[in-house]
Amino acid sequence: MPFSREMAIAFLYSFVTVSIMTVAVNAQTFAPLQFAGVNIAGFDFGCGTDGTCVISEVVPPVYQLSGVDGLGQMQHFFNDDGYNVFRLPVGWQYLTYNQSTGVLNETQFSNYNMLVSDCLSTGAHCEIDIHNYARYDGEIIGQGGPSNEVFAELWYNIASYWQNETNVIFGVISPLGQSPFRSQMILRFLGNKYAVTAIREAGANTQMILLPGNNYTSAETFVSSGSAEALGMVRNPDGTFTNLIMDVHKYLDYDNSGTHAPCVTNNIEDSWYPLSTWLRANGRQALNTETGGGDVDSCVGYISQQIAYQAAQSDVILGYLGWAAGSFATDYVLSEVPVYNGTGWNDTLLVSMAMSPMTNMLVASVV
Repeated sequence: MPFSREMAIAFLYSFVTVSIMTVAVNAQTFAPLQFAGVNIAGFDFGCGTDGTCVISEVVPPVYQLSGVDGLGQMQHFFNDDGYNVFRLPVGWQYLTYNQSTGVLNETQFSNYNMLVSDCLSTGAHCEIDIHNYARYDGEIIGQGGPSNEVFAELWYNIASYWQNETNVIFGVISPLGQSPFRSQMILRFLGNKYAVTAIREAGANTQMILLPGNNYTSAETFVSSGSAEALGMVRNPDGTFTNLIMDVHKYLDYDNSGTHAPCVTNNIEDSWYPLSTWLRANGRQALNTETGGGDVDSCVGYISQQIAYQAAQSDVILGYLGWAAGSFATDYVLSEVPVYNGTGWNDTLLVSMAMSPMTNMLVASVV
């Protein structure tokens, strides 16, 4: 009998189940992951890795603004899949209406706040993510671009608005690309330090703040690049590092770019093991705010293994967020956008068979 696709998938899922059970046995003293969720993209559309953002290309995942039902997606993910966190990327230029300043434009901020309010209405945690790759119009923050003081002003104004909202998470900024220079990590330390101080001085004293590193904050190079060491020195104004969480990304395609559908690795040996070891040795924690793959069988298997390993390290790995839903087209290579069928929402294969907590049963929201 030919080995059919259905038989192959059944075999793959049984293998993944055994892998998850094996990890769970080895981690029986650990709690489930605290968080699982997805990026709700759209306010970041038009932003490039050089920090330029063409705000006319923004497609807000807010029905009243674009017809994209971001609220419906989040309600589905929260109620049907057990997701409990959403990351809401936005360009700096969008919030200030193309002004290199920390002063928020009232209309633009009001539009973005519609998405944040929709997110909070679900009961989930909501991450404010400035998606500029540590740059503004091609120049690095604090090094030719806006000064660290201007960056701090931006975060002071943002944090002031949500200072009493305990379900808001502050994602300092999407990460800088690769740099071979040690001085670059000093600049990353300074930028993060300014932002942390501003957020806390704005009155947001208890919320989580996510600290990104170098090399697109890759989990694989987070320790070796010096990111972990540099960001480990960032402290709250009171000298503690309470709720200062390392922000890490990791894709599963062959070059870790998140631009190819097939997955070729579970990232355990090269990324999650060394990172977890460092975090545990230094009393720190991390959140995987970007991960994912194509809507294909290889990604179902490898991502299931990755999540299972993360759950085994749940004392130091807080959870994962897929990239991405929101305003993306359903044929985007890493789309996790659910499709509304008139009566309910249909998830992608990757979400339904691997990333949904209701499937993997490794997240506190469903356990």
